[in-house]
Amino acid sequence: MASIRPFRSIRPAKKLAPAIAALPYDVYNSKEARDIVKQNPLSFLQIDRAETQFPPDTDMYSQPVYERARDTLNEMIENSSFVKDESACYYIYALTLDGHTQTGLVCCASIDDYLEGKIKKHENTREDKEQDRIHHIDTMSAQTGPIFLAYHMNASLNQMLNTVKDTAPLYDFTSEDSVQHQVWQVKSPENIEKITNIFAGVDNIYIADGHHRAASAVKTGLKRRLEYPDFDGSEAFNYFLSVLFPAEELHIYDYNRVVSDLNGYTFDKFLDMIRSGFEIKDMGNEICRPSCKGEIGLYGNHRWYLLKANPFLFSDDPVDTLDVSVLQNVILGPLLGIKDPKTDTRIQFVGGVRGLKALSDAVDKTGKGVAFAMYPTSMEELLKVADGGRLMPPKSTWFEPKLRSGLFIHQFEK
Repeated sequence: MASIRPFRSIRPAKKLAPAIAALPYDVYNSKEARDIVKQNPLSFLQIDRAETQFPPDTDMYSQPVYERARDTLNEMIENSSFVKDESACYYIYALTLDGHTQTGLVCCASIDDYLEGKIKKHENTREDKEQDRIHHIDTMSAQTGPIFLAYHMNASLNQMLNTVKDTAPLYDFTSEDSVQHQVWQVKSPENIEKITNIFAGVDNIYIADGHHRAASAVKTGLKRRLEYPDFDGSEAFNYFLSVLFPAEELHIYDYNRVVSDLNGYTFDKFLDMIRSGFEIKDMGNEICRPSCKGEIGLYGNHRWYLLKANPFLFSDDPVDTLDVSVLQNVILGPLLGIKDPKTDTRIQFVGGVRGLKALSDAVDKTGKGVAFAMYPTSMEELLKVADGGRLMPPKSTWFEPKLRSGLFIHQFEK
């Protein structure tokens, strides 16, 4: 059964929320983060990416950078840019993009549920990426980036959250990427108890996005347990900041691939080699967006092609039947030599929100490679992989809209 609990959030002063709220730290490289903080000194990136407050040649993983993040948060609390709620609350966080709204419950989830597999994952993490956030959380004694979790919709909870949403929100603003962000506070002890009890009856929760943030928060909690062996489980470090959304409300975008070269083949030879697994239709200059599972858009040699995978390439296996797996197992690995897409520098991943022209532009810039436009992985496919205890290939899903960091901060004393 899932264990969640309310918390005393540190959150922006109402008028400052639009300026403070920022996209997740890992959406940007260091230069992009610096440019944003320069344009908007209140951006939460000054805390999430505190190297922005140092010269460009500063080691972004050095201890003074993490200490600067901690000190900046404390300064912003002291000058009332941030406030801390007097009692533990749940929060409702609704994001609306292109007329579609997803409504999440902001809470703290249990690191023990993660360790015991009640919070299910579908993606591996990398130790080097974990270490950065472990140092960040540990130095700050706070979690600043919420984990994007999913659960199967519950009618009783949905009704309760909608009732709260009928009241005036704490925050209501639209960010520059046209996403409307609305936040409500749930502070009634009766409602808090009802929500907690509802989730006590939920068997599983799924990580939709934020695998590295989740792993880092859990490992920080385990580190604190070693430092405080008399812990009783109620301490804040035993929980991590999360936003729980009904899986049925989430939208997954395509996550596309660009490969810098053809592994020594000519483009015509490459097409010939994939004909055994795919029907190929020359689309000319027409941008080719896949319309269903099993279709892949291919761009190369200044033309678009539609690939239709033959049925024998799919199976009942929840991972092998994914379009991204078919691409990896049939084309990227054996033909283009991309054995490990997590580490191979010849492949880059482009979120579908950037549009398919970004793929053709990337290929045309060098004139040597190819790009693949994917049909989005479905939420049903993600849940099947997670329920089976399996892992997807890297970069299988791109969720939009992205949760903002800085709207909720979970602080702990130990």
